[in-house]
Amino acid sequence: ISVLVSESEMEAALAHMEKVWSQFVTERPFDYSFLAERYSWYYRGEQSQNELFIIFAVLAIFIASMGLFGLATFNTLQRRKEVSIRKVLGAPIGSIVHLLSKEILILILVANIVAWPIAWYFMSEWLNGFAYHIEMSVLTYLIAGALAVVITLITIGSQTLKAALINPATILKNE
Repeated sequence: ISVLVSESEMEAALAHMEKVWSQFVTERPFDYSFLAERYSWYYRGEQSQNELFIIFAVLAIFIASMGLFGLATFNTLQRRKEVSIRKVLGAPIGSIVHLLSKEILILILVANIVAWPIAWYFMSEWLNGFAYHIEMSVLTYLIAGALAVVITLITIGSQTLKAALINPATILKNE
């Protein structure tokens, strides 16, 4: 039996229901539960899975950022002579940072474009398991892609800026 009772009248309603129950059903004790508790129990697995996804997502972002940092460092070390010559010829710092960041940003954008259909498929399959679910919008994927680009720029920014600000005479005298 499902009964809708306001929260202010909960105790009185439970006492009344127990009294009526004991009058009509003597062989079974009065037992009740709240719908909110049942829903909480049903979705407990989803909530713990959500916590695991958050932990692993943060860990994956950290590991990816470390890889991007290494890639940016390697890229700037390989191209330091080119950067120095460009600086001697009068290239502004912004164009040098753009030059060093462009390749990595293209890789990030391609990775996002490849990952979006895969993510859409798995999210749709997961959401189809619920009676009521939302539809995934393109905006979600665009925000995720923009966030990936921002994290990439923050991660590689220090290395590219350091390479752009280095004195070209130091690099070219050693070459």
